[in-house]
Amino acid sequence: MTKPVRLVVAVALIDADNRVLIAQRPEGKPLAGLWEFPGGKLDAGETPEDALVREIKEELDIELCRTCLAPLTFASHAYEDFHLLMPLYICKTWDGDISPQEGQDIAWVRANRLQHYPMPPADLPLLPALRDLLA
Repeated sequence: MTKPVRLVVAVALIDADNRVLIAQRPEGKPLAGLWEFPGGKLDAGETPEDALVREIKEELDIELCRTCLAPLTFASHAYEDFHLLMPLYICKTWDGDISPQEGQDIAWVRANRLQHYPMPPADLPLLPALRDLLA
């Protein structure tokens, strides 16, 4: 059986202390309670960078600059009903103060501590690249 491929995009926002922002999935969403990198699904015709700018504005009320987004790695993970392909970008600059808009908790975490937060299976392969980058 062929599974549909779902393309989502995520970003590791990195602060001046080299900590990474993660957000907890709110109740009522699939995988509620797990921690993830902010981002989301692409709309039809949207580039990954445009989707990140839009999603991060909706989720965290900050403005990302497309040219400040740098691709780092990606995850490819088979869930039961679909296959997820998720590029992970990094971003160290943004405009505005982070303000969660969906009731989600957020945390600033050192890369070598991310594995202590329960995450969706697709996010786990992204952690080594972040640890290597921020070591």
